Amino acid sequence: MAFFDIVQPGSKTAAPDERLLQNLKDYTSMSLTLLWQRQAIYLAATLLTAFYFDPINAALFYVTILFCEVQDIMLARRVAALLPRQTDAIYSSLIWILLNTMLSAAAICLFAISVAFEQESGGHFTPLFFLFAAALFAAMNNHQLVMALTIRLAMYGLSFFIIVLRDLWLHRPDLDSELWLHFFTVVFVMYFLIDCSIVFLKLYQKNLKQLEALREEHERTKAAYIVKSQFISTVSHELRTPLTSIKGSLDLLNSGTMGPVPDSMQKLVEIAGKNALRLSHLIDDVLDLQKIEAGEMNYKITMVDVNALLDEAVSGNSGYGNTYGVTITEDCPPDETMRIRADESRLMQVLNNMISNAVKFSPEGSEVTVGCKRFSDTVRIYVSDQGSGIPEGVKHKVFDRFSQLDSSDQRRAAGSGLGMSISKEIVEQLGGTIDYVSELGHGTTFYCDFPACGDSDEQWLKGTFGSL
Repeated sequence: MAFFDIVQPGSKTAAPDERLLQNLKDYTSMSLTLLWQRQAIYLAATLLTAFYFDPINAALFYVTILFCEVQDIMLARRVAALLPRQTDAIYSSLIWILLNTMLSAAAICLFAISVAFEQESGGHFTPLFFLFAAALFAAMNNHQLVMALTIRLAMYGLSFFIIVLRDLWLHRPDLDSELWLHFFTVVFVMYFLIDCSIVFLKLYQKNLKQLEALREEHERTKAAYIVKSQFISTVSHELRTPLTSIKGSLDLLNSGTMGPVPDSMQKLVEIAGKNALRLSHLIDDVLDLQKIEAGEMNYKITMVDVNALLDEAVSGNSGYGNTYGVTITEDCPPDETMRIRADESRLMQVLNNMISNAVKFSPEGSEVTVGCKRFSDTVRIYVSDQGSGIPEGVKHKVFDRFSQLDSSDQRRAAGSGLGMSISKEIVEQLGGTIDYVSELGHGTTFYCDFPACGDSDEQWLKGTFGSL
């Protein structure tokens, strides 16, 4: 079986060099991960044999193993920096890894055989166990590189048979002797090790197939997302141009500039104007959402006078409140000026969303309060309504995209479900937090908290911030 066929059978996207590089990276990564575990095993084996057998032989073994470990570390760093197009470097790294594998396996095999030769025939538990441990470790952890695994198992298996066949050759025992039992046990152990290697290899291949499938699905998803983004952006911009003309014409009719509208048409023109405004807001929300997802939402940070901002928000939304029969009032401390660092236009967008929601969910004749408060080093901007309130356990719906609460009031409050989600993104990008408190039957208060600024911060702001 060819090495490349072992790695990712059936893969349609990964080239052989890419698959080989993936195997090398997985193999060397595992080697680094298990570095100290191997060192503990090697050191324990060295100390045991140094005490009970030959200390010089044990020292030579450990020095050789340390040299191989250093080579493994260097090769792992080299492989980690490789790219798929570096074909020559990939195959060169493979050769060096295999050579170092041969040296490491040879050191372990010669060490075990030398210990066995110092013992009496049949009493080879220690060296055989060392070989078994090394082979099992390889079966469990070297399956990423089949050639390296094959080299180790072949060399360890040969060492097993050298030890037991030497006893059979020297003593030529009968078939019912313990020496023959050792031989057949070694055969069974080799079968067990090979079977374990195949199991781990199949699991690794399965994981690679799943990883490749995930990568392909990720690429398809990215491509679909790009197409979707381009489509939404194009359609939104194409809709905005005629909608602007339609909305402007309807505004002229509603304002009476073009002359009085017949009574029979007045209601229809007003409805058309309201829906044109709703559609305009929906397109704006979709475009903002697109900018947020693409990471293209820009913020111009300035020093914002919160009191002045709220004055503008209240006056700008009063007419909207009147259409619902709701009064919008302001509640700010008259003797205290509050400043924060923010993008004024984006913060006004958040306020408009909060006020719009409060008005839509408030009963006719009620009041919406827009205010601000100072808490130590924090400025809170809030919007309170006297609506039916928000039930517990639905906060995720309030700030989710395209999500609206299922309540009786919702029937009179149409919308895309994007406003509060976009507001949350904006507030968090500006370094603030947004949340709400609500009580059923008594209304809801949405609020944003921002770090407060003093007069001394204005000069620092001018020198530090341009745009986020």
